[in-house]
Amino acid sequence: MADVRTAAERGSVSFDPIADRYDETRGGEARGEGVADDLVPWLPEGRVLEVGVGTGVVAKALRARGLNVVGVDLSPQMARRAVGRLGPRVTLGDAHALPVADASVDAVVMVWVLHLVGGIEGALAEAARVLRPGGRVVAVHDAPTATATDIDGAFTKLFGPLRDSRPDSKETVAAAAYAAGLTTLHQGDTTRYTLGRAPEAIATEIETRTWSYLWNFDNERWQAYVVPVLTELRALPEPDRVREFEQWHGLSVFARP
Repeated sequence: MADVRTAAERGSVSFDPIADRYDETRGGEARGEGVADDLVPWLPEGRVLEVGVGTGVVAKALRARGLNVVGVDLSPQMARRAVGRLGPRVTLGDAHALPVADASVDAVVMVWVLHLVGGIEGALAEAARVLRPGGRVVAVHDAPTATATDIDGAFTKLFGPLRDSRPDSKETVAAAAYAAGLTTLHQGDTTRYTLGRAPEAIATEIETRTWSYLWNFDNERWQAYVVPVLTELRALPEPDRVREFEQWHGLSVFARP
């Protein structure tokens, strides 16, 4: 039975609140280029639909590699920025009710979106619906894994419990794909990429609620969980010195029989 609830009722997350600074806090087009390199080997020729196209950085990089990409996003503000990169190849839509005909695309791409859709099984079932037989779903998902730095202690106190509760682990995504009638072709990791952040910069990003995990923290939770982390980050030696680390995510590929 189709899920007739609205996106908000399911708990899907719109990135309208962060759209104006999403690119600058998530790596922008350079990060999109790196992700595209990981996706291309798994994508067949034909029409590619990116669900959760965001500001269009991944779709733009895929188009530069010769792929025919269209995109859909829940957030009007994010989609507006994607139109600026892709032109009129972006529309508003819900991952659980894609504005796309049955069996009309050759691949569905989902990058850092499965934990935000308010139900992975439903989103993958909808992806399976719009895929032609033999088509593929290629997803980048799961909480990031990173090499160690001295910011880890503070980060783990805040994001550790959130990471453990994320719904888009490899096992969960594979089970949801199976339930949607998809077969698993590959589960591995993305290429590692290098990030650099200073403790003070991270503290500022936390204070300005850069990550969606923090948007619903009330004052009590903020004082209990966030304030001690901010204090710990700012107490580290040389809080303005950038710490470089490598980070990577899960990469899963599924096919419609």
